[in-house]
Amino acid sequence: MDINQLSCFISVAQTLNFSEAARRNYVSQSSVSRYISDLEKEFGVKLFTRSHRDVVITNEGKTLLPYAIEIVNTIGKAKTIINQLKNGGRGKITLGCDITSVWFPSKCVSDFRKKYPDITIELKTFEAADRSQGITGGEYDFCFMPRDMVPENSEIEMMVTHTEPLVAVTEKGGFKNGKSVNPVQLADKKLVLLSESVAPIVYMEIVDLLRTFHVSPETDSSYNELAPLYIAVSSGLGISVLPRSLAELSCGAYADLISFGEADTGIAYAAVWSKSISNPVAELFIKTIKQHAHGDDSIYEI
Repeated sequence: MDINQLSCFISVAQTLNFSEAARRNYVSQSSVSRYISDLEKEFGVKLFTRSHRDVVITNEGKTLLPYAIEIVNTIGKAKTIINQLKNGGRGKITLGCDITSVWFPSKCVSDFRKKYPDITIELKTFEAADRSQGITGGEYDFCFMPRDMVPENSEIEMMVTHTEPLVAVTEKGGFKNGKSVNPVQLADKKLVLLSESVAPIVYMEIVDLLRTFHVSPETDSSYNELAPLYIAVSSGLGISVLPRSLAELSCGAYADLISFGEADTGIAYAAVWSKSISNPVAELFIKTIKQHAHGDDSIYEI
């Protein structure tokens, strides 16, 4: 039995799909099948029943699953600690941020770096898929995302950090009436938005906003990255709607940021980590999060 066998077993158990398990573990589907077969031989039981269309985990497979997860997680934590010792004991934390999380993690990283300059901070993009596994499986020490993206998992700790409003983002002079716009005024405009796949909560909040004001503008939500979205907005191809801090970062210099006035557009953001996190420097970063988090009552402002 080895870690690759257990990792592939966990993926098959969670997805009930051998090809998806292969994709997650960066191996061929035949390798996944061989790993599962080897485990079944070692335990002397069937872990899955398979047909041409379905994969079903057996009772024996269900029994093995929590132990396999615990073993894989423990080995991952051990590797983290050993690597830190190898690097002189200074420590390292890995942060995952979804594409719309900017303001709060920036505050935390800036503060933490000043207090602990010898601790390495690695930043990664946190994908919407596989959220539970990413948080509890050791890939990230801490993740930042909209609260409604946080997976329901008893092994996950969450702290709401702040609430951030949406703003309309237009080319310079796109709206002549100043710093506020009524959502109704978007009815005859073209919207260019981050796609639902990369920013699901922001996308749903925008849809709810438009539905509340009974407007259905032409919408292009095919943008998976900020650079082409910025070009589209600044060149007048359309108006975007983004969380304020993200709009300031990506478009603020060459576009107008316009609030929605009294319309409720607040999105709650959260910091998330595994309850069983064993990274020695994790407690230091948790203190930084708690220092800057103000929950739902804290509204991001310029």
